Amino acid sequence: MLRPSLPRRIVCLTEETTETLYALGADDLIVGISGFTVRPPQARKTKPKVSTYLEANIEKIRALEPDVVLAWSDLQAPIVEQLVREGIEVVCFNHRSVEGILSMILRLGALIGKYAEAELYVAQLIRSLEQYRQHGLQRQRHPRVYFEEWYDPIITGIRWVSELIELCGGEDIFAEHRQYPDAKRRIVADPLEVVRRQPDIMIASWCGKGFKPEKVRQRPGWDQIPAIANGELHEIHSAIILQPGPAALTDGIAAINAILDRWEERQTAHS
Repeated sequence: MLRPSLPRRIVCLTEETTETLYALGADDLIVGISGFTVRPPQARKTKPKVSTYLEANIEKIRALEPDVVLAWSDLQAPIVEQLVREGIEVVCFNHRSVEGILSMILRLGALIGKYAEAELYVAQLIRSLEQYRQHGLQRQRHPRVYFEEWYDPIITGIRWVSELIELCGGEDIFAEHRQYPDAKRRIVADPLEVVRRQPDIMIASWCGKGFKPEKVRQRPGWDQIPAIANGELHEIHSAIILQPGPAALTDGIAAINAILDRWEERQTAHS
């Protein structure tokens, strides 16, 4: 009798599926990872690196004989097309929201025969998110938050970042941009629009490049922004906030919450 087989050799072209597989106790299935992977640290030390974000070593991937390759977003579509033409099976996730991250975990769990483990993990993440939500609702002050994903051109935060800011009790000043999955439509054409929106807090995560507050302070007119005037310029590393996976829902939201907590404490102390 024929029996369907589950994937036993998996290549992950982005970090979030690698971290998820480790969380589900399925790291033994991973035979190749992205060179940008830093979570979990043992993956970077032990798994072969086969790709960057926009490029992949097709020959190396083929040699690993994967049952499936996992990709993320339309930006990896050219890689996906190459692999499919090579006869390699590919699953490409394309989520942009907190709900999408949780759904990805469940679908990945189902793909490898660990749906029950994925359900438990998702339930754990949801409980933690709910605790942050309740904490956010109890805030006496709700800061206006500006999240900057890139500086030239200025690009605002992707949807899950906007959602996490609101879960923590902040107000994303460019919340209307969350509907756009692509960075191009999240560009702020006029930098003075940020000034007009008067954020209390600025959080930057420049896609892997170190944040330079002095560059922000030098922007014409930005000295009128409360966040600049009060020294509320913060950085969250892209590995924990711009990863569309578990990191954003654990370390990422914890970092946002801590920034908002410290702001609220200072505001209360000065009132």
